[in-house]
Amino acid sequence: MERKSSIIENAKTTKSNKSFVIIFIAILIILISFTIGKYPITIKELFTILHQGIFSLERSLPDVMYSVVLKVRLPRIFAAFAAGASLAASGAAYQGMFRNPLVSPDILGASAGAAFGASLGILMSLGIIGIQILSFLFGLSAVALTYLISMRLSKSNGTTIVLILSGMLIKTLFTAFITLIKYIADPYSKLPEITFWLMGSLASINLQDAYIIFIVFIIGIIPLMLLRWKLNVLSFDEEEARALGLDVKKLRIIVILCSTLMTASVVSVAGLIGWVGLVVPHFSRMLVGPNFKKLLPAAVLVGGSYLLLVDNLARSIGSLEIPLGVLTSIIGAPFFIYLMLNVRKGWI
Repeated sequence: MERKSSIIENAKTTKSNKSFVIIFIAILIILISFTIGKYPITIKELFTILHQGIFSLERSLPDVMYSVVLKVRLPRIFAAFAAGASLAASGAAYQGMFRNPLVSPDILGASAGAAFGASLGILMSLGIIGIQILSFLFGLSAVALTYLISMRLSKSNGTTIVLILSGMLIKTLFTAFITLIKYIADPYSKLPEITFWLMGSLASINLQDAYIIFIVFIIGIIPLMLLRWKLNVLSFDEEEARALGLDVKKLRIIVILCSTLMTASVVSVAGLIGWVGLVVPHFSRMLVGPNFKKLLPAAVLVGGSYLLLVDNLARSIGSLEIPLGVLTSIIGAPFFIYLMLNVRKGWI
């Protein structure tokens, strides 16, 4: 009995230590990210700039340093972390809800819809705010259309398989619309703009964009955090979940709505960034286990740290910045293969 208690206590201590390590690494990556770039800044200078900038004290360093840290790197780091956290949390919630390890945040067409909205906005020569609003609205509309079709096809039962198939249908449809827009776009101005946007990037991000991603992330993550114990039950068979008193239909709508909001906000601001919502939840599950009480916070921290690392690589690996979506695919696909080959069977 004592041995069993000791084992349980050791397991709890190990999980607690892992959580502390994840938080420490996330903070460390954020701080290091401020020092990476064409203009070198030390950690000591960083703390001086942040302290004097936050409290509006007299500046003791060159003005260019304050501009680099507060106007260029701070919004980008803020946005990259919030975007990675949003995609990872959405992916974890979807994988639990659909009980499928291959599910990602764009499974119901949110990314394709948002990408179509942005492409249409660029074709119509709208301003950046107009493009972002149109992208966000089409992302929400695509998922709403997916859900309505699934409800119609499954005669109001809303089965998981019908929902996934409806999502694939809507995703294919909006992808075809994007191809059509690229075909009719001006090849010398609009087409390059659309193509570059679809690759995903945080190069032109500003503080307002970062606020948009962060605010929508907060709106989406709070309900998921409050309901994360129910997500554990939702990972079971639907019949079992209903037998335990869970309103599966209502919870599914909440998960879809929160995940769609977060995904659409990221795509509307930063373009298409793949593989984060697919790979990070698996890695987080390896670290803290399948319990959503630990998994969801871990996915948020690991997702934010991962995308921030990739963004640091994108802006420092060469003279020209590499599109973020390209790098996440190059890194994510081999890493996912590694996870599948080395993780034991039984992903939840």
